[in-house]
Amino acid sequence: MSSALLESLGLASLDPAYIFIGMAVLIVILAVLVIVQMTKLSKIKKRLDAFVSGKDGKSLEKEIAGIIEDNGFLKTVTEKNKKDIRKLFLNMEYTYQKCGIVKYDAFKQMGGKLSFCLAMLNQRNDGFIMNSVHSSDGCYSYTKEIHEGKCEIPLGAEEEQALEIAIGENS
Repeated sequence: MSSALLESLGLASLDPAYIFIGMAVLIVILAVLVIVQMTKLSKIKKRLDAFVSGKDGKSLEKEIAGIIEDNGFLKTVTEKNKKDIRKLFLNMEYTYQKCGIVKYDAFKQMGGKLSFCLAMLNQRNDGFIMNSVHSSDGCYSYTKEIHEGKCEIPLGAEEEQALEIAIGENS
């Protein structure tokens, strides 16, 4: 069996059975590839059907647009909340957060520990000490300014104790 086509290709000496066998193998390989692709396509179709179940293209588009809009709103709200939290933390540095109180009997005559020292400090240990002295004549209150945990005016024993409690040295 001689063919002008095979001779022009230089394959005239080749047995046509080999060509048929090669083509059959190629057809089987292609058939397997087609089956693999069909199963992949089937899986993708099932996923797509689950994704768009009960929805047409228009309603799905509206749903996606709504999700994108919600996402933008959430980003805006989150940024605002971050700024508010930063501002609150900055403000907290200057609020009175630490407190120390010591009750005592100023003149050892009243018997009831009606006098007291109150230390109020912020995060930086700035604040004041209020000393309220109760006696039989009346009640007198004094304040002393505290800066970085120290006072320029000498402190009494009860005032020092209240300051230590507020700072946390005597907890």
